Amino acid sequence: MRADLRSAASIVAAAAALASVGYTAFALNRLRAFARRPAVHPARREPITILKPVHGLEFELEENLRTFCRQNYPEYQVVLGVLDPGDPALAALRRVAADCGDHVTVVAGDGVVRHRNPKIATLAPMLPQARHELLVIADSDMRVGPDYLDAIAAAFDDRNVGAATCIYRGEAAGDGLASAVGSMAITEQFAPSALVATTLERMTYCFGGTMAVRRNVLDEIGGLDALGAQLADDAALGRFTAEHGYRVALAEYVAATVVDEPDLPALVAHELRWARTIRSVRPRSYAGIVLTYPLPLALAYLALARDRRFALGVVALAAIARVALHLTAHRVLGAPRRPSLALIPLRDGIGVAVWILGLRGVDVRWRGRDLRIAPDGEIAPAKT
Repeated sequence: MRADLRSAASIVAAAAALASVGYTAFALNRLRAFARRPAVHPARREPITILKPVHGLEFELEENLRTFCRQNYPEYQVVLGVLDPGDPALAALRRVAADCGDHVTVVAGDGVVRHRNPKIATLAPMLPQARHELLVIADSDMRVGPDYLDAIAAAFDDRNVGAATCIYRGEAAGDGLASAVGSMAITEQFAPSALVATTLERMTYCFGGTMAVRRNVLDEIGGLDALGAQLADDAALGRFTAEHGYRVALAEYVAATVVDEPDLPALVAHELRWARTIRSVRPRSYAGIVLTYPLPLALAYLALARDRRFALGVVALAAIARVALHLTAHRVLGAPRRPSLALIPLRDGIGVAVWILGLRGVDVRWRGRDLRIAPDGEIAPAKT
């Protein structure tokens, strides 16, 4: 019986490893196709308001914000905001506004949390200050180039588009191990898998780094109140937009997110929140995430296989595919620094461990608050 179980497990492991190599080959194809994208020239450069909710003093916060305030775009407004007037980031926001001109506004809320989602709670007092109909909500740890708004505007050239988003790469803050490993997950797993997904299915979601939406569409789906109880506000915005008959578009742009993790336990906690969030909003897709780890799956097959020669060949094939993905993703997505190849085993080991942990549990920690995920993806009242 044990021999039969091992044989069956070996077959399953071999199939998973080979499927993962196949996925990686397809991800490489999508990355190379994305690299050939044409230059962006929007037909209409309509006025845009950028909303930047901030919480706390993040690594190089002012530098991140200034990239949004220095766009090569004819008419745009930037609204920087914090929920609590006692937030230490408020002084940094005011310095950025003073340096960047009259198109930058700073908003400090009253500290009252009116939505369970911390990001939406921060946005609530900011939205009334927006002067333009096209809104861009961008996280505070994001960095962009001066052509960012052109790419966003181009996505809305199609009048059927109600919302748009873009992929992003990771950039490690400093030389810390945890930050480097964290940035690899974004550049080498998230971005390629996003390109694969948008090739295979109609987009019904946004990515949190950039959520662009027309104001009338936001009003039609219920405004911020419709997003305020959702843990994955980005996925909800895209879903509600699609349900109301509009398209969700992927802008031809790669932003950057600055990854600042103090240590590996903090990184695991952060990625576990992402994993449980993904499982809550896309449960049928969550199982497939494991196929983005060809090398661990090939090694699992090697441990079970009786035909060691064939299994070693699968491991070699997986290793080649994984290294190619590492090199190609950083080149295509324009990462300024490429982490060492030696970090791949650690990165993938953490990734598989987080995926396993994410199969269970409903508790997450976000912006200093303990939250629980309800079965429908909403934020449930905290356990007392």
